[in-house]
Amino acid sequence: MAKYVTEEAKQQIGKVSETRTYEVERGAIRRFAEAVGDPNPLFNDEKLARKTRFGGMIAPPTFCRLFGAPILDVKLNMPQFRGLDGGSDWEYFEPIRPGDLITVQSKLADLRESEGRLGPMVFITTQTTYTNQHGEVCAIQRATGIRY
Repeated sequence: MAKYVTEEAKQQIGKVSETRTYEVERGAIRRFAEAVGDPNPLFNDEKLARKTRFGGMIAPPTFCRLFGAPILDVKLNMPQFRGLDGGSDWEYFEPIRPGDLITVQSKLADLRESEGRLGPMVFITTQTTYTNQHGEVCAIQRATGIRY
């Protein structure tokens, strides 16, 4: 029996956040690749990257983690709760390049409840979309947060 994910709470599904836009700098791509230990010339050598099918430097797929994704205010009648990161799934479509303007927006994709050992658990699935200045979706992240 649902305690927190009521019909009223489910009406929040589809709710979207404000957007945030970030400019991608070549130096940020290089520093990120260095920080994660990825020596791939696609991420740090423009001259060599021009010889690839991408025609120039691109950002590593995990570069999207640098962008601060807007956090949705999901209203649940949970007086106190603990939270867990339930993991993320990523899909990649278009490479992110130096000079791109990436717009980030989150949407509440799903809200469900389950009974756990410690009582009710609420699973909040958020879909975050990363879109470039040409309107092309570069990546989509589906993240699950767990409140209990």
